[in-house]
Amino acid sequence: MAEVKLLGLWYSPYSNRVEWALKLKGVEYEFIEQDLQNKSPLLLESNPIHKKIPVLIHNGKPICESTVIVEYIDETFEGPPILPKDPYDRAIARFWAKFFAEKGPAVGRSFFLKGEAQEKAKEEVYEMLKVLDNELKDKKFFVGDKFGFADIAANAAALWLGVLEEASGVVLVTSEMLPNFCAWRDQYINCSENKKYLPLRDELLAKLKARVQPAAAPK
Repeated sequence: MAEVKLLGLWYSPYSNRVEWALKLKGVEYEFIEQDLQNKSPLLLESNPIHKKIPVLIHNGKPICESTVIVEYIDETFEGPPILPKDPYDRAIARFWAKFFAEKGPAVGRSFFLKGEAQEKAKEEVYEMLKVLDNELKDKKFFVGDKFGFADIAANAAALWLGVLEEASGVVLVTSEMLPNFCAWRDQYINCSENKKYLPLRDELLAKLKARVQPAAAPK
């Protein structure tokens, strides 16, 4: 039986963050795909408060919330460091991870809601993207000169956002409006090192189309 288990969804950016960290550290783990329409007893037992994925189970003890799990992995397992060593840089990395956690739900609302609620969410996302566009001017990484914690937390902005745009037909990003963000995103998703850890775009697109289109259908 695996010492490390991950309860998640293969197409979830939150699960992907945890898998990315585990693979960076060279940790062997068992991935247990979940059905959020019929939540497993193990998920409900492991995360009784939020009842959400991802959940890492290490030696029988559950840890919840993707960025919390990534920090736990970084502190627990040997391998390349994920968070910076410098205290200031660590604080900045955590700031950006928190930024993505706070702004992420608006991205989902931009694609899955309709009418006034959707327009309000789109405005919120655009404000977030303008902040990122300003931050990423002439930068490859959020902190320092190495890929790390904040960059893993940015996975949804890098890959999932564009795939959701294609799946739904809702356009939030153009290179004219957000040139720095687009340049960063293109570099992120086309980097051969990053591709090892990200889901295949075509498979992700097919899955998200199946989710977005029923939500967009008139009722």
